[in-house]
Amino acid sequence: MKKCVFSLLLLIFAGSFAKGGTDWRSTTERPVYLHRAMKQVTDVMVHDIYSPPVASRIYAYVAVAAYEAAHHADAGFVSFGGQLKGLSSLPKPTAGKEYSYALAAVHAMLLVAEAMVISEQKIKTEHAAMMEEIKNAGMPDEVYANSVAYGKIIAEKILLWASKDQYKETRALAKYPLSNDNRSWQPTPPAYMKAVEPNWNKLRTFVIDSAAQFKPARPTIFSTDKESRFYQEANDVYEIRLKLTNEQTEIANFWDCNPFKMNINGHVMFATKKISPGGHWINITALACKKAAAGLVQSAEAYVKVAIGLADSFISCWDEKYRSRVIRPETYINQHINKEWTPLLQTPPFPEYTSGHSVVSSASAVILTQLFGDHFSYDDSTELEFNIPVRHFNSFNEAAQEAAISRFYGGIHYMPSIINGLDEGKKIGFFIVNKLRTRRTAKPVAVRTSK
Repeated sequence: MKKCVFSLLLLIFAGSFAKGGTDWRSTTERPVYLHRAMKQVTDVMVHDIYSPPVASRIYAYVAVAAYEAAHHADAGFVSFGGQLKGLSSLPKPTAGKEYSYALAAVHAMLLVAEAMVISEQKIKTEHAAMMEEIKNAGMPDEVYANSVAYGKIIAEKILLWASKDQYKETRALAKYPLSNDNRSWQPTPPAYMKAVEPNWNKLRTFVIDSAAQFKPARPTIFSTDKESRFYQEANDVYEIRLKLTNEQTEIANFWDCNPFKMNINGHVMFATKKISPGGHWINITALACKKAAAGLVQSAEAYVKVAIGLADSFISCWDEKYRSRVIRPETYINQHINKEWTPLLQTPPFPEYTSGHSVVSSASAVILTQLFGDHFSYDDSTELEFNIPVRHFNSFNEAAQEAAISRFYGGIHYMPSIINGLDEGKKIGFFIVNKLRTRRTAKPVAVRTSK
């Protein structure tokens, strides 16, 4: 008799799990779906060929949406409501209702992504697949419905906030007027593309006070005099191209991150697509989260801090680019040193100063170091899908330094742009980690001066 009762209890207990008992959380309340969703966003942005600034904006809003839904899973984390420019308080989960915050976060992230990308159907397909997978993990119908509804509310609030950041207004502004003087940026071969996002500094920032808050030192004064500093800096770019080592070439190609490279083969022109600089650092964030076994909320925190750092870094960097309008090495060298010279990498279609890679990499390194530590080593496999081998780094700062110098090896930046860009990004990174609060108890991070 006792055996029958025991067997009956086991069946009832097992049935409760099958119908949606507590066991569903061990399957769904993990960061795996968050990582998959972010990778899908990246893949679609590569497909749609978003410029680096535009990609950074999308990353910021999808990451904020995910974090705002996810952070309720841990009472030690706080909302960004009232912290980010223009973002008021956000709706909280209804007391007494049960939620899957992983589901709500993924749903919010992908709803925002669908509204912001061209290939929304690609997002919708993966979105539907993940939702079905989560639902089939044994989650109770009521929990599923609560979570979907909450994710939708967060997404709607984030999209309303995003609609007021001046992005749409910049679409209607005048195009960049080319200057006739010989010191300003000009379109470069092979596609001679128009200037990318000349009005990006008009966008609302996320954390920094304004686009010009971290305005870098002025660029070197233009000159064609062979004894001038500007000529020597251009000549340094010219000469390094002639004696690049295999290692330097590998570094340049690894960090190229050109979303749209135009290739010419005889009379045939075709484009190749790759991840953006911001996308590369978002993927590094994913690698760090996985290596550190970061949970759902910690992973959402890492994504959102890095994404916000990227967005503000591009606004700051682009503000300087179109203020100084510095001529690219390729143009200057062809006109004043050697008309046959070509850079290793294809020159991007916007002014030279400061180096975007330097700014965003330095800012990202500061933020990731604050989250994961000074000596966090990792293997960066980001570029494997583009047939570029894995590189190992002993710290995020080491990676940022390499990303920056890669632009010198690639022949697309003078050294001051790299050095001052690193400094600009570092200041932005420290400003963000000290001003943006994700945890109820957090210590300020000391700003380190450049050596």
